Amino acid sequence: MSFIKNIPFFILESWKGLFRNGWMSLASVAVVAITLFMLSVFVLITLNVQHWAEVIKDEVEIVLYIDENATSSEEASLQEKLDEHQEVSSYNYVSRDEALQRLETQLGSRGDLLSGYDNPRENPLRDSYEVRTEIPEQVPQVAEEIAQYPAVAEIFYGEDVVENLFSATRVLQIAMMALMGALAVTATFLISHTIRLTVMLRRKEIMIMKYVGATNWFIRWPFLLEGFNLGLLGTVFPMVGIYFGYYQVQEWFESHMQFMPSMVSMPEAFIDVAMLVVPLGMVLGILGSTVSIGKYLKV
Repeated sequence: MSFIKNIPFFILESWKGLFRNGWMSLASVAVVAITLFMLSVFVLITLNVQHWAEVIKDEVEIVLYIDENATSSEEASLQEKLDEHQEVSSYNYVSRDEALQRLETQLGSRGDLLSGYDNPRENPLRDSYEVRTEIPEQVPQVAEEIAQYPAVAEIFYGEDVVENLFSATRVLQIAMMALMGALAVTATFLISHTIRLTVMLRRKEIMIMKYVGATNWFIRWPFLLEGFNLGLLGTVFPMVGIYFGYYQVQEWFESHMQFMPSMVSMPEAFIDVAMLVVPLGMVLGILGSTVSIGKYLKV
């Protein structure tokens, strides 16, 4: 009950601390805001790159060309093995004629270049299967396995592009975690420095409070709330900037980059960033306060 009664006192003291060190508090909020804004921009870039990677990965498939000299029993065995493969989610048989029609469609106005291949005897294409895996990252492994199946003449899945895509996605995720760690350390240091200045200015008051019987937590709460306030205020600018800035970038992207997959939607991107940045700002503020005040409570 005593803690609840003291809550207004703790809140009042925390805001007094902010105004007592006005310029230092303002500088800390500004630097924390810039730090979190940089983090927010990087998170948005990462979200969209991962989104594009997922869209591309969903289109990744193995094209399995059937040997023209394969027997009917070998082709039947091939289909049976595809049915039984646990990592294969689906496959589609594409005949030579269908493959030729697709190529003609892709060429558009130049489709008449293929007019001489309408005769089945002249068609240079082969029957094939388009194979999709349960998980896109399984494509290289599955391709290597089904290349050994009967009646398989050749396997194609864009090996270099697919493996580079998967590698780039992993590197990006690692880089994001490293940057988050570096920015978090920077923000913690700044908030800690601000709170430490407040604590030093009030160290005599803290000593007197300790001598008259004040508990460590009674002394600590206003500083913790001050750090919380610094962290929370530091999230306002990044969230406002992201809200308006991302919308403008998305409009420009959709009008100039029609050949690219669409960006992550505004509500989804904003929520994802907010769920990371806002709690992180508050936690960093509290952490900075905890680091600063610890030694001054040892009287």
